[in-house]
Amino acid sequence: MAWYAPVAANVWCQALAVVLIYLLLAKATDLFIDRILRRLASKTKLRVDDYLIDFLHAPIYRTIFWMGILHALVVLALPPPWRTALPALAKTVILLGWLVALLHACNQLAEDRLAQNLSQGKIGADLFNLVKNLGIVVLVIIAFLWLLAIWHIDMTPLFASAGIAGIAVALAAKDTLANFFGGLSIFLDKTFKVSDYIVLDSGERGEVVEIGIRSTRIKTKDDTIVTIPNAILANSRIINESAPVPRFRIRVPVGVAYGSDLRQVETVLLAVAHANPGVASEPEPLVRVRQLGPSSVDCELLCWVDNPAQHGLIRHTLLLAIHDTFLQKNIVIPFPQQDVYIKQKP
Repeated sequence: MAWYAPVAANVWCQALAVVLIYLLLAKATDLFIDRILRRLASKTKLRVDDYLIDFLHAPIYRTIFWMGILHALVVLALPPPWRTALPALAKTVILLGWLVALLHACNQLAEDRLAQNLSQGKIGADLFNLVKNLGIVVLVIIAFLWLLAIWHIDMTPLFASAGIAGIAVALAAKDTLANFFGGLSIFLDKTFKVSDYIVLDSGERGEVVEIGIRSTRIKTKDDTIVTIPNAILANSRIINESAPVPRFRIRVPVGVAYGSDLRQVETVLLAVAHANPGVASEPEPLVRVRQLGPSSVDCELLCWVDNPAQHGLIRHTLLLAIHDTFLQKNIVIPFPQQDVYIKQKP
């Protein structure tokens, strides 16, 4: 054991021993994550734990190894400038390793979420990608600022110039930013999604075909595209005919002559609704007597359609069927009329 004392006293041997100990610790942690935690995660139905293990696996291994390098540098007690430069370099490698892992995890998660959102029509691909890229830019900026702090670089001039540039950009792109955040609020509030039928404040009605970065496009029944800036939509009253379920109620007002059998009228209207293939069976159609009007007894047929896009066509077929059936049943639809009494003077 005579050789042990000089070896143990050698700082380079001590540093190498520190690195080997940290390397063994990193390998043990890697095996624990890969063999035990991954097996436990595979037994759950959640995917977030799988993402978490894939994300943490490599960065933790590299971080422990580079922490061993940092510890070894402390043991070596190198002279300036290596005493500050090499630890800063090791910290930079650790930071960049975590940044790459975060960017990879964000891209992988974004691809899965994009496919899910596109299939459900919640958001357009361009807006989703912009949000993803914005998140990546934020991560890179945070890592850059952290990197400057590691190398002890004064960031005050940088913040001052960035503030001035930010004000200039914000003023120049005020409308663009308003539209972007309007689209983001539509996405977060789930006001509507692609394929929903909406009615605007202006009365225009159509199917949402795209939720973009700056604007939303709806397709009307005239096969025309209406483009509305997201900032306007976010501050407007919007009727979503497809929410919370893609179902729409049709109201068909019908006036019949006084003296008509109202129960027969109710039976006829319900039969017409049940015979129409476009009318949903659940909830069942209803008939309500609304008022005794000046010229007629005003009734209303209430029924549901599963596809809001077809409500105009179904209303048309219902009116045709009601008219034909009333003719067959001798149920009179009266003209507007008014009785005039002339008072004779004596």
